[in-house]
Amino acid sequence: MRALAHPARIAIVEYLNSTGAVVTATECAELVGLSPSATSYHLRELARYGLVEHAPSRGDGRERVWQGTGTGLRIDADQGDPETVSARSALVDVLLERDVQRARQYLARAAGEPEEWRETATLSSRQVLLTADELRELNEKVSALVEPYRVRRRQGDPPAGARRVQINYTAYPDDVPES
Repeated sequence: MRALAHPARIAIVEYLNSTGAVVTATECAELVGLSPSATSYHLRELARYGLVEHAPSRGDGRERVWQGTGTGLRIDADQGDPETVSARSALVDVLLERDVQRARQYLARAAGEPEEWRETATLSSRQVLLTADELRELNEKVSALVEPYRVRRRQGDPPAGARRVQINYTAYPDDVPES
């Protein structure tokens, strides 16, 4: 988790996993706004932890290309191990900051968006009363609803007018359990 707790590394893994793309360090550098050498370092670190891997060559074999090893990211951690809890916290902080930044960027440009997108974009918050089993079921249903629309599934033949849409879904207890 600590290997991933860096904005550039998260951006690289997210891009490779969501698109299935095969890229060089130079191509990744353009994506994350770093130098190719810095990006190469990040790719090697991500590979060290199995988050990316070398891909088959696209040509004469001289360029080193990389691909993701998954299709998404889920953060589970052993809550009993203090080091793991600390690493998880660092990673979650980076992810939450990135998500808040994306929402702020959209809101800053929302007035310039076409009306159909302004009317359908949403930021909402609801409180519900659930058991742990009901929350598990709700999470599974939301995941099933989103799955057919994932970028990796649709990028080859997207419908006319389709755009990347960021969906952030969090679900956690918001009170302290009674003793």
